[in-house]
Amino acid sequence: MRWFAIFVTFLLLIAFPFKSRDGAMNIKTAMEAVNEEIFDMLITRVMKMAHMSALSAAIIKDGKVVWAKGYGLYDRERNKEATENTIYLVASISKTFTATAIMQLYEKGLLDLDDDVNKYLPFSLRNPKHPDKPITIRMLLAHQSSLAEDPPAFYCHFPGDLEIGGYPEPWLEEYLTPNGIHYKPQIWADYEPGKEMSYANIGYSILGYIVERITNMTFEDYCQKYIFQPLGMKNTSFELMKLNISNIAVPYIYRGEYEPLLHYQILDYPAGGLRTNVIDLAKFLIAHMYGGEYNGIRILSPESVEEMHKVQYPSHKYFFQYGLGFQIWNIGGEKYIGHTGGLYGVATKMVYRERDKVGIIFFTNKGVEKMNEVIAFSMIERLLFWKATHDKKELSKELMEATVDANKHLLFLQ
Repeated sequence: MRWFAIFVTFLLLIAFPFKSRDGAMNIKTAMEAVNEEIFDMLITRVMKMAHMSALSAAIIKDGKVVWAKGYGLYDRERNKEATENTIYLVASISKTFTATAIMQLYEKGLLDLDDDVNKYLPFSLRNPKHPDKPITIRMLLAHQSSLAEDPPAFYCHFPGDLEIGGYPEPWLEEYLTPNGIHYKPQIWADYEPGKEMSYANIGYSILGYIVERITNMTFEDYCQKYIFQPLGMKNTSFELMKLNISNIAVPYIYRGEYEPLLHYQILDYPAGGLRTNVIDLAKFLIAHMYGGEYNGIRILSPESVEEMHKVQYPSHKYFFQYGLGFQIWNIGGEKYIGHTGGLYGVATKMVYRERDKVGIIFFTNKGVEKMNEVIAFSMIERLLFWKATHDKKELSKELMEATVDANKHLLFLQ
């Protein structure tokens, strides 16, 4: 990845205003001096290279947010500047909440992770190629169900909140079962459940539906009562109408100029439809970093959190492993835990390093569509860890290359 090292060197050369006695740029000195002016300059230059309109970010250390800030414009038409309070669609970070809801029900004895999901569904969910092999809740959480392809409806974006009759039932049954009107054989892999990982968003729709069936609550209402409200997440919802729309980042695509998209929702919202800001999400991440507790409020037991953050089925298919709702990366020999998110007009990441419990969160209102944008996204991640630790090793070639590899899936997974 020599091209990446060249990119980083170029970025440092154009960004750092330090010079040695002979007038040459002194990159080493600059890398050791983490101050706000230099950091802001780097962030804004990386954003410009990737055509990111806005960025909001937060750093977590010692169990609290130690820094949070916004950059750029989250609404270009109205010239609104991003802050740490700007709300974004966070895409697949939503899965960590769906998994948390499932684990809460597990702790209450209302389900078992290794139960056949048919125990909780009004229809039979089976891979027709392996009809005798049960699909468990654990398999759905870990993308091991043998569901292989997302429905086209996942990529249909509806302006505002969804008001569609028949979802999740009977739509899920009609899509997932062989006699259904929306069924197609390609949704199932040839291998049996539990044998291989395939990142399937539809699995998290099923999990959200299971939450609804067990609790007799809407998925949104359940999350509000048992996750958002206990943690004080007042700017977080799966429903657009519950949020201050004037504070929500407009999603953009870039085609030579910025093109705004309507605020939209996706059909499989338990997999990717959450909106929040970095301050709210930090509360949730801190709870997961510290055994399920934030500010004296416990949402999960330490044992459940440990299980969620543990690789369930080792896989070499992607540059990450998967726990229960959480991606797990090995970067520089260290374990990083969290989740990325990507949809039209959005790219997000929530991650912490297990060793020193340093966490970062960052959202942008433009998607990752090209390799140079993966590099820019990854550079922001490493810059945030650098700012958090004041250790120039965070910007080493090895860590940056590994971080790019860790984020490559944003080009093809949502």
